[in-house]
Amino acid sequence: MKRTAFALALALAAITLAPVAGAEDAGAQTVEGTQMAKAQHADWTRLLGRYVHASPDGVNLFDYAGLKASAADREALDTYIARFADMDLSGTNNAAFAAWANLYNAVTVRYIVSKYPLGSIKDGYFFGGPWKKVKVVAGGREVSLDDIEHKILRPTFHDPRVHYSINCASISCPNLMAKAWEPATLDADLDGAARAYVNNPRGVTVTDKGLVLSSIYDWFQDDFGGSKDAVIAHLLAYADTDLAARIRANPKINSFAYDWSLNDTE
Repeated sequence: MKRTAFALALALAAITLAPVAGAEDAGAQTVEGTQMAKAQHADWTRLLGRYVHASPDGVNLFDYAGLKASAADREALDTYIARFADMDLSGTNNAAFAAWANLYNAVTVRYIVSKYPLGSIKDGYFFGGPWKKVKVVAGGREVSLDDIEHKILRPTFHDPRVHYSINCASISCPNLMAKAWEPATLDADLDGAARAYVNNPRGVTVTDKGLVLSSIYDWFQDDFGGSKDAVIAHLLAYADTDLAARIRANPKINSFAYDWSLNDTE
């Protein structure tokens, strides 16, 4: 009986200690899936990492001349954009948000490079700019930059952080980041982009007469809550401690400003 009990104990121990069949493979697949999710826009990240440069004043600048001089990288940009033509972009999840925002930024960069050198994305337009005329095939249909922003991103996601995700190639625009938006890190990265903009003078400047805000908070007030008080609440949600204290001391919005100069390294 003792031998039988001892043998049974050994058998049970072996079962307990033995790895579950396929567990290692399943774990590897999970890791691989996560890595794939994080790398969905790796080609765009490579280009951004090469041509986006941070300036001392907190504005990310783009080396348009450098990209224009590189036929290989311009081809890589075209190839990346072409991937969106037949992609399913109908979702309302982080993957769809990241895809549309990345596409908007990539197409904007390609447009600027095609016209470079220029001083502003609005060059050549007496009123407005090129947003309705610059088009791309995505999700099986032709859309303009204007469509992506105003008919897709804003009404689909109802998230004020949309405005920190897309870049209009201008100094006063929220930064074009040095990496692509990815579904796995989207929320954290959007919050980071919001903080970077709100805490920079082109987002919020405190004066004795009140606040000078980016015109984004005027043009799209509805997206930020629909009132000046809601805009202030939004700013306070992302402001650093010192800035938040100065906003609370005088929360009056005095004026709005915007610089359309090209965010160029030259």
